Amino acid sequence: MTDQHSISRRRLLSTAGAAGAAGLAVGGAGGVLGSTAAHHSTPLTAVGSTMVPFHGTHQAGITTPAQARGHIVAFDLAPGADRKAAAGLMRRWSAAAEAMTAGRTPAGDDQIALDAGPCSLTVTFGFGASFFPKAGLADHAPAALVPMPAFPSDAIDPKQSNGDLWIQIGADDPLVAFHALRILQKEAAGVATPRWQMNGFNRTPGATARPMTVRNLMGQIDGTNNPKPTDKDFDAKIFVPDKSGPQAWMNGGSYAVVRRIRMLLDPWDDLTETEQEQVIGRRKSNGAPLSAPAPTGIETTPVDLEKVNPDGSLAIPGDAHIRVAAAQSNAGATILRRAFSYHDGYRADGSPDAGLLFICWQADPTTGFIQIQLKLDGSDHLTRFIRHESSAIFAVPGGAQPGEYVGQHLLEA
Repeated sequence: MTDQHSISRRRLLSTAGAAGAAGLAVGGAGGVLGSTAAHHSTPLTAVGSTMVPFHGTHQAGITTPAQARGHIVAFDLAPGADRKAAAGLMRRWSAAAEAMTAGRTPAGDDQIALDAGPCSLTVTFGFGASFFPKAGLADHAPAALVPMPAFPSDAIDPKQSNGDLWIQIGADDPLVAFHALRILQKEAAGVATPRWQMNGFNRTPGATARPMTVRNLMGQIDGTNNPKPTDKDFDAKIFVPDKSGPQAWMNGGSYAVVRRIRMLLDPWDDLTETEQEQVIGRRKSNGAPLSAPAPTGIETTPVDLEKVNPDGSLAIPGDAHIRVAAAQSNAGATILRRAFSYHDGYRADGSPDAGLLFICWQADPTTGFIQIQLKLDGSDHLTRFIRHESSAIFAVPGGAQPGEYVGQHLLEA
């Protein structure tokens, strides 16, 4: 039996890897492989046991590294649902989220994810502009929660945009993410109905030998210059400054801009690699800016927008995405990008219905995303290869303290 145990373990680790071995052990068809793994006391992966605290100054899911699976869903209040009903819903949602993010079973659990740990689950709640008059809280609506402007290149579907309430779910396991979505949707019965839902994905933890910036569906390294919580001005640009009065409920909060951006992958793939790099302003192989020397430039090499080639042309083209989107090109406007990729099958013409579930965070949408998008729309070469098809802005309050629910300072003001 000792020889069988060592052979089975060796085979598991050499052929499937740690995470894959865990999957084989749980889903195997029995025999030596199933029995030895089931009795081994050392976990083969830490993905399932990773927990992100629900309580805190800020809600989880903003500065949390993006997980492998994501769901974003908007709800509208049901006819007749008032402030009291909304408060009850937020209380139930917060209780369920707190339990699930800690790896406990919530009330009414259906055991979909009973065998899994928390898997870095986060649940983030927000309020749309339409929520406040419906809940009798028009005087508490934050001034920064403005309507999204109509950009000339947009192709927005109103049915897939906006909403009274918003939830962002992220987890490193698809069953854990779906389970959270299902529990929260059931808790909303009679108070709010789903308006739209979108499902996304990122790279699975452990898929690369070391932590790396993810690539989007165009194959580009995406998110290199994202601001970092260690930046001295990070909180001022991403989180709402503390206030007193009717809008104090947003203390510790942020604003989420949500855009479903379809990528025109067939035209994009018709470009040569050099042409793609000119559109983005970075090398596709390693993410180095085109202003960096080819042999030595890496992803984190600072971008030099003034650099010119020997022929006098700009090293980073004038309409390259990283130039037009740069903070120095937009009066210092800064956003924290936290996106998921998506693929929803194929369109009638056979092209992929795929792209980016773009979510970004800022202290004020007007001086954040909106300011940047006003510059990008039409001026950014990348605009020719993408379509913004849904849009929303949500006010995301600060985190709940133990014994509180998210939004309590608004709903019980």
